[in-house]
Amino acid sequence: MLLAKRTRWWRAAAATAAGALPCLAFPAPGLWWFAYVALVPWMLLLRSAPTGRRAALEGWLGGAGFIVAVHHWLLPSLGVFLIPLAALLGLLWIPWALLVRKLLGGAPGAGRTVAGLVLVPAGWLLSELARSWQGLGGPWGLLGASQWEVPPALRLASVGGVWLVSLLVVAVNCALVLLVAVPRARVPAVASVAGCAVLTGVVWLWLPRPEVSGGLRVAVVQPGPVAGAESVERRFETGERLTRTLAGARPELVVWGESSVGADLAARPDLSRRLAALSAELGAPLLVNVDARRSDRPGIYKSSVLIGPEGPMGDRYDKMRLVPFGEYVPARAVLGWATSVGKAAGEDRMRGEAPVVMTLPGGVRLGPLVCFESAFPDMSRHLAREGAGVLVAQSATSTFQDSWAPAQHASLAALRAAETGRPVVHATLTGVSAVFGPSGGRIGPALPTSASTAAVYEVPLARGSTTLFVRFGNWPGGLSLATLGLYCAARGVRAVRLGRPAPEPSGPPARTARG
Repeated sequence: MLLAKRTRWWRAAAATAAGALPCLAFPAPGLWWFAYVALVPWMLLLRSAPTGRRAALEGWLGGAGFIVAVHHWLLPSLGVFLIPLAALLGLLWIPWALLVRKLLGGAPGAGRTVAGLVLVPAGWLLSELARSWQGLGGPWGLLGASQWEVPPALRLASVGGVWLVSLLVVAVNCALVLLVAVPRARVPAVASVAGCAVLTGVVWLWLPRPEVSGGLRVAVVQPGPVAGAESVERRFETGERLTRTLAGARPELVVWGESSVGADLAARPDLSRRLAALSAELGAPLLVNVDARRSDRPGIYKSSVLIGPEGPMGDRYDKMRLVPFGEYVPARAVLGWATSVGKAAGEDRMRGEAPVVMTLPGGVRLGPLVCFESAFPDMSRHLAREGAGVLVAQSATSTFQDSWAPAQHASLAALRAAETGRPVVHATLTGVSAVFGPSGGRIGPALPTSASTAAVYEVPLARGSTTLFVRFGNWPGGLSLATLGLYCAARGVRAVRLGRPAPEPSGPPARTARG
């Protein structure tokens, strides 16, 4: 009894630790290759679970460990609330854990092996799709996002988004589990890895690349950390000073980071005039981000505003998807206590109503995103479908300045660029700022968190090209859900047939002769 209890505790601890391992594939460690083996210890544990209940428990613990490890930099903001939040999100891995035990456990035959190689990756993607809902934290830490600097993986992202990359990474992990634990399944396992390699090679060699047509000189202004009671005004002044250094560089667009302007421009016409003067001096529009209470409607908004020599021009974009707890508290009446244990938002920001595509003086169309929104593949896809030629993500991660968060956030821009075939400018207040071309490759050097500077980038444009992901969206997610639905339906039909009682005789019993 004591030995069994110790074994259960050992397995629970091992599941939690194994679930945390994939975090090493993301920035800042950036061990992208580790993603292809990171799930193997966790899956080996799950396939050996003595019962389905035990597999569910270890799937939940591993999922919670994954969330804490990937989002550990949220501790200064959420405090201990990160633990119950991870426990809640960890539940999303229970179906996947049950699939691992059911399909990869024991000594699976050929049919169960093939089913496992298909359904286990689909089950993992199901958990990613579920937690990608904004109310559950959004799509941060998707396994496929760890491949942001691997060109073949970026090509796959142009076909099926980050979702297709996640599927292939999990499929390779499944194959390795079978190679290690099930000798009789080595042939389908090797075939699975070979199939992933062939698919990647076909996409890499034959899928058309975005055709570059012209370019845009974009300047990114990164003020760097500014502390103190007057930090908002000092940040604005630093942005002004750095922008003036660009006078001889002839930029066609100047981008400031998120919350770069701390007052509504209608309420502070002096700030609007200063920005307009900068635009006139440089001969280029400025894209700034206003984080303030609006004068024309109630509430605080985060808004992207394009400034020309005459002042604000065109439609402003109000941020639509807010950071849970950072910019609003979900179900504040129930979870408002989170503000007392961390740095959760004291007042909810207001949401925008619709995406906006802005037009620059030269005719280039610009799709703005604000911070957290660059994590959502559907938002950048929508802007590309609406005709945006360049995507701009304005961000600020100063709260997490010395953590993995700035590098992780910047890496997402590479995925969005590859998915849409559009260049992405990721401009921040305090780093990491970076620019990526239409294929997801980095353009020029990134601006680190230690930099307070302005830099000009020659951003290649890809007019007229449309990726398969922009055309068809998240088809890997739809295919995975359909496959899992068919599997569940087949299991249900089989269970009904096995549980059906034997038919009763339709007539009276036959007479028998008695001796």
